[in-house]
Amino acid sequence: MYSAKSGPIDPSRAAVIEAFGATITPLHPIGAEVEGIDLTSGAAPPPEVISALELEMAHRGFLVFRNERQLDVDDFLRASCWWGGRELHSTHGVHPATPGGNPHIFRLSNDERHGIPGVGPQWHNDGSFVADTFSHAGYHIIRPAEKGGATCFAHQGDAYDALPAETREYWSRLSSVNSASGVIHPLVHEHPLSKRKCIWLHLGMTGAVIERAPAEDRFRLLTAEELTALCHRYNDILDAGLEDGYAIAYEYRENDCVFIDNLAVAHRASPEAHAPADEQGLRIMHRSTVRGVQKLAPGFGLPLQVNIHGPNPFGEGVWQGGGIGFRWEEGIRMQN
Repeated sequence: MYSAKSGPIDPSRAAVIEAFGATITPLHPIGAEVEGIDLTSGAAPPPEVISALELEMAHRGFLVFRNERQLDVDDFLRASCWWGGRELHSTHGVHPATPGGNPHIFRLSNDERHGIPGVGPQWHNDGSFVADTFSHAGYHIIRPAEKGGATCFAHQGDAYDALPAETREYWSRLSSVNSASGVIHPLVHEHPLSKRKCIWLHLGMTGAVIERAPAEDRFRLLTAEELTALCHRYNDILDAGLEDGYAIAYEYRENDCVFIDNLAVAHRASPEAHAPADEQGLRIMHRSTVRGVQKLAPGFGLPLQVNIHGPNPFGEGVWQGGGIGFRWEEGIRMQN
């Protein structure tokens, strides 16, 4: 069995956080819980505290802030801007029930009267349709369902390390093409803060995968059979983290705020999160997304973007534009 590398909280970073009067405690197997920082105060912690928290998020994937007092929308969005690009990058639709019609809140629910239902059932990272993909995302649970409705988070550095060496080498030569925008991202990248190699693929919005031939600048597209196999293997390696210690099904408590490093962890909604409200209880969540700090650019001289809705420039293989991209398993839910 693979042994995850998230490890303990870094003592020097913990000391900086504790000097501010807060604490950080590891969750298991990934993530960490922060106490003693009031997100409703209107004031951000000092830069050195933010830096320590952001580095821990890069290594452990996400941070949970427990909140004694109810957050309002401005509290949540203000704290979202502590990370990464330090400003919101919002590209979603606005549900009618969104407080004040705020364009930076993506309101999700298992009841369409209260929010947008059915979003994110497959492993993905937010913002795969832009070159400078979101650096971080925030999740504020407004109302957790009485019978549960977890979000699953998987550490993509640990997932890379869990792959056999030959799979790592193969995946390092692959680049995915977003099915909506044609933006190209590497399947394996080096995280800008942790410096760990991480895998990265959107299982609900991939229109093509480009393979570079070993040791030469020659490219081809994966066939339908090959892309199906890749998506299944990617799904399986992230699912395996739930047993092997690098993924978690996180159950929210009322008023939790979770901030994720969007280059370090993939996420998906659990099936229970989408179960009808009359069965599971009403679930309402607000999501924020933060501007990236750099382009998640492919290597090998590939462009940042291609016209996925135009002719296939690579010859044979899957080349599919559209909202959900290539369907890698018949009948699965694919909603973004």
